[in-house]
Amino acid sequence: MSVAAEARQKKPKRNKWFWIKRLTTIAFFILIPTLLYFQARNIDWQEVAATLRTYPPGILIIGAGIALVSYFVYCAFDLLGRYYTRHGLPVKQVVPVAFVCYAFNLNMGALVGGVAFRYRLYSRLGLDVPTITRVLTLSMITNWLGYIILAGGIFALGLITLPESWEIGGTGLRILGVGLWIVAAAYLLACGLSKRRSWHWRGHEILLPPLRMALVQAGLGALNWSLMALLIYLMMPEDAFYPTILGILMISSIAGVITHIPAGLGVIEVVFITALQHQFAKSELLAALIAYRALYFILPLVIACIIYMVLENRSKTLRNQQ
Repeated sequence: MSVAAEARQKKPKRNKWFWIKRLTTIAFFILIPTLLYFQARNIDWQEVAATLRTYPPGILIIGAGIALVSYFVYCAFDLLGRYYTRHGLPVKQVVPVAFVCYAFNLNMGALVGGVAFRYRLYSRLGLDVPTITRVLTLSMITNWLGYIILAGGIFALGLITLPESWEIGGTGLRILGVGLWIVAAAYLLACGLSKRRSWHWRGHEILLPPLRMALVQAGLGALNWSLMALLIYLMMPEDAFYPTILGILMISSIAGVITHIPAGLGVIEVVFITALQHQFAKSELLAALIAYRALYFILPLVIACIIYMVLENRSKTLRNQQ
């Protein structure tokens, strides 16, 4: 077969993928502004502003700092993925991508932020799909490993008291905590002792990280959840108990995942009010949670939108230069 004939056969295939990518990009740019619009409609901006005015500026600055540190811890998840996959992208490119993904993940759900943004932005930087999948998988495991360890400890040690109307009860919660610790221990033992280090699933290779990396995963994941709870605790009345706040956050986060509501709108509030209404006034709880949402969800989302526009503009400039 001549070179010209081969080129004619390959051209339609290239055109096919060109149009698939083009349509996907158009759909992406339609979907994101639409989701942002509906997200903004669900926020009572006057209530947010009024609530924030009730806090001293120093508390809000400290809260914003805690949120920022938490987001950089999340960026460390992807930096760990960089070491895990050895993909070679510089840190200055990984951090903005991870920040954008985390902000959109929290506000719009894992499918949009954790998956769609990560594949789009990393692929624009030259990573292939298998590598992006491994970074995404490691990031998810890091996040939930930290959750399992913290929640297991809080539940097993009985550091949170549930309302009597909740069916699971204190004993059931302790059993759940022990079960979570067993899961975390099984993962760490597998990373340290397993002789088989890789598996193949749907064409993707899954590599078991070494024990040292798994311990770093556990530390980063637990630190991130602890910082989220610390921000809520900072906004709460003075006699709030930090382990209780952390435990309720653990419960509300699972409830948010089960309901598939972006940012857990309404879910976190219901769980916290139900669990703490016998200790604090509903107005105090709502104020704390509104401030938490403003500092941990809305502010980072605004920053992420700016970073995303910069990344897209930079990518467009590079394409025009090629």
